[in-house]
Amino acid sequence: MNIKHEIVKFNINDVGILHITLNRPDALNALNIEVMAQLQDIFTAAKSNYTIKALLITGEGKAFCAGADINQLATLNAQTGLEFSRHGQKIFRLLEQLGKPSIAAINGFALGGGCELAMAATMRIASTQAVFGQPEIKLGVIPGFGGTQRLSRLVGKGRALDLCLTGRNIKAEEALHWGLVNEVVPPDQLMNKAESVLKNLVQMGSLALKSILTVIDQGYNLTMEEAQEFEAAHFGLCCATRDKQEGVKAFLEKRTAEFVGE
Repeated sequence: MNIKHEIVKFNINDVGILHITLNRPDALNALNIEVMAQLQDIFTAAKSNYTIKALLITGEGKAFCAGADINQLATLNAQTGLEFSRHGQKIFRLLEQLGKPSIAAINGFALGGGCELAMAATMRIASTQAVFGQPEIKLGVIPGFGGTQRLSRLVGKGRALDLCLTGRNIKAEEALHWGLVNEVVPPDQLMNKAESVLKNLVQMGSLALKSILTVIDQGYNLTMEEAQEFEAAHFGLCCATRDKQEGVKAFLEKRTAEFVGE
């Protein structure tokens, strides 16, 4: 399948990786109503499409995504601002809870809503040219698509306060040092690296992979006792699968496991 839309391009490769490219380079891939609607449709379809094993998200041109469309932001009042924030949170949470791994391949500016989109992905790989920030305070608002919460969970409360209160930008190497991104590579290696990581992940048992994503996501804010019980329940479920039998057998036979997702 190779389907292209004007503002969001996407296609599925032969190993089930869905490539998604924000395609408003003249607007630095800003998140307007149309982009958000297409992302919601794509994420919703990907969740139930068994041929899609993983997602790779990037941006066209010199930006990954420079955030929300300022022209749209200018029209918001208290009620519509609340609805706008909740809607964006819902879409990014959908990506986070797909049960399938995703990588944000950050090719340039990832500011505001763009940084929030990247943080909703399972992992982040950045080009050396990438720049990160939550500059909303300079517009008299705060991050509204989950930024205050995901950022503090990824880099700690102090650093999240730094970025959100000052609105300053940080470069890729500092983002790596902080733990905001998983890896930094030269621009010409970015897409190959992201795809290589995902190709490795899609070879794993999809049921165990989904359980890991679920247990880490939902167990993060539970007590240790509750989280460990949640982990034990998913461990037990995995032990009842054909994939577990195949994985153990393949290990003992010193061969590569062939998982079937059952």
